[in-house]
Amino acid sequence: MFLSVFDMFKVGIGPSSSHTMGPMVAAARFLDDLRASPFEFAGVRASLHGSLAFTGVGHATDRATILGLAGFQPDTYDAAKADAAFAEIVRTKSVSPEGLGTLAFDPRTDLKFDFGPNLPGHANGMILMGTDAQGDVIKQETYYSIGGGFVMTEAELAAGKDTDEGAPVPFPFKTAAEMLEMAKAAGKSIAEMKRANEISRGCTESLRSGTARIWQVMNACIDKGLTHDGILPGGLSVKRRAKAIHDALLAERGMNLNAPHTINDWMSVYAMAVNEENAAGGQVVTAPTNGAAGVVPATIRYYLDHVPGATESKVEEFLLTAAAIGGLVKFNASISGAEAGCQAEVGSAAAMAAAGLCAVLGGTPAQVENAAEIALEHHLGMTCDPVKGLVQVPCIERNGLGAIKAVSAASLALRGDGTHLVPLDACIETMRQTGADMSEKYKETSLGGLAVNIPNC
Repeated sequence: MFLSVFDMFKVGIGPSSSHTMGPMVAAARFLDDLRASPFEFAGVRASLHGSLAFTGVGHATDRATILGLAGFQPDTYDAAKADAAFAEIVRTKSVSPEGLGTLAFDPRTDLKFDFGPNLPGHANGMILMGTDAQGDVIKQETYYSIGGGFVMTEAELAAGKDTDEGAPVPFPFKTAAEMLEMAKAAGKSIAEMKRANEISRGCTESLRSGTARIWQVMNACIDKGLTHDGILPGGLSVKRRAKAIHDALLAERGMNLNAPHTINDWMSVYAMAVNEENAAGGQVVTAPTNGAAGVVPATIRYYLDHVPGATESKVEEFLLTAAAIGGLVKFNASISGAEAGCQAEVGSAAAMAAAGLCAVLGGTPAQVENAAEIALEHHLGMTCDPVKGLVQVPCIERNGLGAIKAVSAASLALRGDGTHLVPLDACIETMRQTGADMSEKYKETSLGGLAVNIPNC
């Protein structure tokens, strides 16, 4: 099983990897299919299903789909150009993607929110259509946004392409148990095995520069979130809090009055800064999703800014270790809130962050596996119930608490020798089963939980 570190950590836009980035990626794939088709197209249409319909407006799924059909993509997204293009689409009732000319598309009538039963493959389904001059559909494809910005067609999902192993790698572990066995036999760390796998698919320099860029975007997102205030978009009137908290923490430095637990506020504020940027539609890195994007960067920033002897040279080791754990979770369970609740998003992120921190603090592979298990175990059963379908409440604070749990899990694991009762594999399987048993109303539909118990929402 191989998922690249650049599959787990992708530069994109907020507020949601599955509901914003995924539909935009799907639209880009569909445009490529239209370009390769022998038919002449005069228009395009789209329908959103399942969670993409129920929380689509709050997650900007409609806007992402429209801009995707106009040729925008997450990794090169320019907000100013997107705003201008969106206004032009509304005015002209058309999109003009490169190589396809002008295609009829009225956002009010050609984008449908279907609140009926989910499509069969996944809770996040969408159908994209190309039409001829008479308005008849002559090309159609069903896509599933399966979490973390990953997108699959109906045929790919049915063929098991979401678990495709691809070409062989030096350390093809599919479970945590296999990972530990290989690490012991080879005398390597988890990051070293992951690095060898990555290099077998690319080159050392692209890995080095790529992970450096991932951290640069993560860190820039924290810094931006710590310097911006105001009200987040979407209608809940949620106030940005990261800047004020950070300013207060800076003012308190050196006063010798702080309680030890104040370090939790630093971890929280780094994570909240990221998720406030995500909620505002800013540039973020999936880690492994947008809704959980704050946990990993907050834990890295905690390590760099607050741990004696920390060095930025170990950030690659952190990311590689975290990606190895995230790959196990995705391969054997899910990282999608629409599929398994927030345990699959913030829970997975906390497991990844705990593993990464444990590794850079000198943990053995067994301790790293233990750290990931502790963090995931104590997110089991967590629902995904965003108020008004926005990635704001409870998502922003939840990332802060996820970072705190990640650091605590790493610390506990380092106090032991790696021996523990519940294996990570058992915890991941428990998460999968819990997600399968969880009521749909608690899986990113905003039909239960906090989403229906907050007045006037």
